[in-house]
Amino acid sequence: MIELAPYNPLWPSMFAEEASRIRTEFGATALRVSHVGSTSVPGLDAKPFIDIQVSVASLEQRDSLDEHMRRLGYTHMDLGAFDEVYPFFKRPATWPSTHHVHLCAAGSCEERQHLAFRDYLRSNPEACAQYIALKRDLATLHHGSTVESQESYSLAKSEFVSSVLERAFAEGYPLDEQ
Repeated sequence: MIELAPYNPLWPSMFAEEASRIRTEFGATALRVSHVGSTSVPGLDAKPFIDIQVSVASLEQRDSLDEHMRRLGYTHMDLGAFDEVYPFFKRPATWPSTHHVHLCAAGSCEERQHLAFRDYLRSNPEACAQYIALKRDLATLHHGSTVESQESYSLAKSEFVSSVLERAFAEGYPLDEQ
């Protein structure tokens, strides 16, 4: 089963600590370092790792960006074609990981979607409660011990995520905060 933990009030400080390390390593290359994913939404059950989105001007200098991530102790996880627009890194490389980082181009669809989804759930307790219920149901259906099972869990949330994003964009999300 996918492990979901109740919201931990330490998650924001865990993000802040790691964001500081990332900003120090990346310098001006990191235009924005954002806490995204379920651990960024107060009250939301989550897989207990910190999701971080690092927005950069361009992903064209991947070797340099990947080197920054290696120096921070992260391992790149190839996501196929999606890797070209939202490369994924985790730390530590072995299970369980404590931090996940995605790189994205500032202003990209990926950046906007993750921020809008987070902001909408933070502002809408009913949507947040629906998401908690969905995640709990799906966690019982997917064991999570393989990449395929983890991917199936994520894909099973797609319809809900799409509906939230549609509402979020219609209402002017994402907000202008980190």
